Amino acid sequence: MKRLGDWIILFLKGMGMGSADIVPGVSGGSIALVTRIYEELLESINSFDLEALQLLRRLQFVSFWQHVNGGFLLVLFMGIFTSIFAFSKAITYFIETHPIPLWSFFCGLILISAIVILRDIKRWNLLAILMFPLGAVLAFFITELPLMALPNNLWFTFIAGAIAICAMILPGISGSFLLLILGKYEYILAAVNDRNILILATFALGCIGGLLLFSRVISWFLKNYHALTLSFLSGFMIGSINKIWPWKKVLSYRISSSGLQKPLLTENILPHVYLVETGEEPAFLFAIFAFLIGVILVVGIDRLAHNFSRE
Repeated sequence: MKRLGDWIILFLKGMGMGSADIVPGVSGGSIALVTRIYEELLESINSFDLEALQLLRRLQFVSFWQHVNGGFLLVLFMGIFTSIFAFSKAITYFIETHPIPLWSFFCGLILISAIVILRDIKRWNLLAILMFPLGAVLAFFITELPLMALPNNLWFTFIAGAIAICAMILPGISGSFLLLILGKYEYILAAVNDRNILILATFALGCIGGLLLFSRVISWFLKNYHALTLSFLSGFMIGSINKIWPWKKVLSYRISSSGLQKPLLTENILPHVYLVETGEEPAFLFAIFAFLIGVILVVGIDRLAHNFSRE
């Protein structure tokens, strides 16, 4: 039986996941992993199975709720949605007006998170060591993929939903970024604005199918190859920093569905050449300060989680 303090901490962890999910390029799965609710989240998602359906069919709602770990999911998602509604405008403001400190904050958060996760690996071997650079290279490769021009039909909308939702439980890369690569980000936003029920329902079904399948895949690897999986996920998080590197030079732009000009291709550059290349201040001291806040936040969350686990 969880105490009130446990529920409050879980709610705050959900808020952390929601805040990360708002930022394009950052995954809430990273927060779930470092706050040590990742495996319980996967197990809870996996519990939506045939037995759960049978309990619903027999109207055994209490048993169903216990089977799917309903209290955990309810509080966690309450935290996620609270954060999204409470902080979306603030984070959007920082993305538009102070992007360098914001991206620096998440760079610090992701970097220290990967280190904290690596610390949980008790048994190292050659394969576990190799999985770290493999995850980093794969994430880097994904962040460098060009935007694709894929069909706007229902079957691919389903597939896009299945792929994008994987980012919810895959630390490092956000679902919005994957949709952008697939060329479906503006398409789904337009469907939301137009209230196109058919497209949104198809996308939602793809999300549900992808989530139920991918969570089982990750759970299987964690149970059977725990050290290898954690090493790979940590490397994947490190490689994803390429996407959120604070100092970027825009090479080309695209026109969004709302008619706004947005960066299409960017190139990471070092802070000391940022002023020369872009004509803007690199805000290096603010970036270092924001980076340290991200580090301190994760260390604080990690210690808090340890203290509650001991009590």
